[in-house]
Amino acid sequence: MKGVILAGGLGTRLLPLTRVTNKHLLPVYDKPMIFYPIQILVNCGITDILVVTGGGNSGDFLRLLGNGKVFGLKHINYTYQEGEQGIADALRLAEHFADGQPICVVLGDNVIETNIVSAYQAFRKEGKGAHIILKEVPDPERFGVPVFDGDRIVAIEEKPKQPKSPYAVIGIYMYDATVFDKIRKLRPSARNEFEITDINNQYLAEGLLAYSTLNGWWTDAGTFESLRRATNLVAQGGANKTDVAGTI
Repeated sequence: MKGVILAGGLGTRLLPLTRVTNKHLLPVYDKPMIFYPIQILVNCGITDILVVTGGGNSGDFLRLLGNGKVFGLKHINYTYQEGEQGIADALRLAEHFADGQPICVVLGDNVIETNIVSAYQAFRKEGKGAHIILKEVPDPERFGVPVFDGDRIVAIEEKPKQPKSPYAVIGIYMYDATVFDKIRKLRPSARNEFEITDINNQYLAEGLLAYSTLNGWWTDAGTFESLRRATNLVAQGGANKTDVAGTI
């Protein structure tokens, strides 16, 4: 399996900080934000990684990460997103890199306490479809929210004003090679973006969407409040712990 980290975007919710740098290069406690999603992939044994970036500071990723020696990697791939049309639009740039293999996609502002090893192993065992990870949160309206019938997901709603469950679909997704065909079928949402939720709903309609629920904390770091939360959580107890495999 290959890994894809989506680290483009304008980071407007973190202005004025993002006038001078990409938000994924901002510090979360003692490391740049981008370090955390890379470690999520490395903890699963994924070493073939693509970083999708954009904006005026894309060269800073190369200067910071190089070939990934600090993570024990021999090489990191990079590609550039022109414009700003959503997560799925950024993901389409990974098709050539994926080369028909399944992928694990991590949003560049996601930080977790533990790891996703058991979800990764479950997806590898499934061998097809998609696998998403859920976490109960106090503000699900900020995210994609699953709608349940018993323990079965029947729909995922993007940033609903009245969420039908307290769970968020966190920014870690595992897809088979059909994901790029699904991206080509997308139409822009009301926000004029190509939504990752619409991809997940296509897999759901095919009966090929599995999910796990994450133990331990999770947060994004794309707002001032969540960036502070991420920093405090990492400072208090660390992140990406590798000694608790199977905590999904």
